[in-house]
Amino acid sequence: MTSPLLPEGTGITRVVCEQLAPQVGELAHNMELALDAVRRALADRADIVVLPELTTSGYVFADADEARRTAITAADAFFTDLSDLLAGTRTVVVLGFCEDDGPALYNSAAVVDASGVRAVYRKTHLWDRETLFFTPGERMAPVVTTPHGRVGVLICYDLEFPEMPRRLATAGADLIVVPTNWPLEQRPADERPAEIIQAQAAARANGLYIACADRGGTERGQAWTQGTAVINQYGWLTATADGQSQRIVADLFLRLSREKTLSPHNDLLGDRRPDLYSQESPQL
Repeated sequence: MTSPLLPEGTGITRVVCEQLAPQVGELAHNMELALDAVRRALADRADIVVLPELTTSGYVFADADEARRTAITAADAFFTDLSDLLAGTRTVVVLGFCEDDGPALYNSAAVVDASGVRAVYRKTHLWDRETLFFTPGERMAPVVTTPHGRVGVLICYDLEFPEMPRRLATAGADLIVVPTNWPLEQRPADERPAEIIQAQAAARANGLYIACADRGGTERGQAWTQGTAVINQYGWLTATADGQSQRIVADLFLRLSREKTLSPHNDLLGDRRPDLYSQESPQL
């Protein structure tokens, strides 16, 4: 396969996020769903592909046994198939899966390229019924160096803790990718979903790009926000999914994330006061 990259030297990274609708418990079906999405992204010359949280398993498990039946390891043949699909390219894929680690299950995301699984991140902040099935991860989210830039990984609820994107920013991330399953919640008319607002704030506060791949469909009565979005380093929406399309394509200059200067006298990260933040707040 010829490289799907945009022409060399443009400095442009093409990010594709697809809002899939996996079927809970249907492992083989969901794996093929993911591979098909990657094939479409390669046809679009994607450099980075982001798919939803728990893509291979579905989300609304009936019980722990059902979750375990969908669990796989990073050595599963699925990841070999995915890596083989990427052969001859420099494309990087990030997707969620239910990870089997013996007695423990993790809500995890894998970073995969033609060489294999580059990293696995285990979600550290579990949402609602996830606590019934999964063990929270104990290691900080990674920043993976790719041919396109430095990619940090979070999963869904992780993004709502400002310390997480900030830590990835200080570790040098150019882009944070977020596989997610955002349950649909009521919101005021004409307002964006709160999760997207939160992602915009994180991008703006840290001066980096964020790409969120939400999911579509309805699973066991649970509807989803369908909030797939790419946000630039100023916090503005670059691309969003809509009722017509479940996938978005965004061409980004990721190296712009490395410029943190806000004015001749201000630097977004340099102006931080870690010495102050560690102090106790006075009780007046």
